[in-house]
Amino acid sequence: MNAGLAASRGGRLRCDVIHSGSRPEGWAGKLWAVHVGIEHATGGPSPGPDWLLLTDADIVHPPDSLRRLMVAALAEDRDAVSLMVKLRVATGWERLIIPAFVYFFAQLYPFGRVGRPGRTAAAAGGCVLVRRSALQRAGGIESVHAAVIDDVALARGLKRTGSSIWLGFAEDVCSVRPYPHLADLWRMVTRSAFTQLRHSAVLLVGTVMGLIAIYLAPPIAVVAGIAGGYPWVVIAGAVAWVLMVATYLPIIRYYRLRWTWALALPAAAAMYLAMTVDSARRHWLGRGVSWKGRHYQLDHPGPG
Repeated sequence: MNAGLAASRGGRLRCDVIHSGSRPEGWAGKLWAVHVGIEHATGGPSPGPDWLLLTDADIVHPPDSLRRLMVAALAEDRDAVSLMVKLRVATGWERLIIPAFVYFFAQLYPFGRVGRPGRTAAAAGGCVLVRRSALQRAGGIESVHAAVIDDVALARGLKRTGSSIWLGFAEDVCSVRPYPHLADLWRMVTRSAFTQLRHSAVLLVGTVMGLIAIYLAPPIAVVAGIAGGYPWVVIAGAVAWVLMVATYLPIIRYYRLRWTWALALPAAAAMYLAMTVDSARRHWLGRGVSWKGRHYQLDHPGPG
């Protein structure tokens, strides 16, 4: 596995590509690569950088991306700023699943609450600018070395040790990684869905019931009301569906999709329900974590 490190020296961009060696037992592959990259960047005779940009290889940054991240961090004295990069929405499956993925993530971790004092902590691992001293105070990458949802685990560690963090939406920082088939998206969600529920059967049942009650019941009520001739059931279901769509429209606009995609939120929720149940099934069968062609049997999801 290779870890890449980019640095600016004398106005010129330098990129070092380093070999991370064999992944130690218990480490997730990405986190081991990040750890090796940070060690390379900070282990020389010079004091090393005060800030570290953690970004994935499939993320495209505009030329002024780092400058804007630094301005955002310094303007409000943040120790870490992170962007939810724009994921690709080129295929029909991507348009159905990806906006819903961001929508549900923002419901679990409201971005405004992330930036305020309190327990809510999250980051988006594709783009995280972090103060080196804050990362060290939180225990470094070693503290989340086995985390499946490493970005959220890292944000929790930072906030727990007194760091000020911020999470926002990116406009022009994009991921070029394709998810052309349903199977690709299915693996993306099942990788972490049950971990997000802390491997709890109780939380799984609550999540399934919540998805059914909030996102599936309204269209079911509309259809059942029409079939049974109950106008008030139709009206109640339609009102609930409209309210649901209204909460989803900002994400649909963010991805510059037709507004009619917002009507498909119940279908997307049904897919996420099935993916979450499948994620639990895989965990209970002892299949571990499968991602990008690699399989891990990690001991714990990380702190928090």
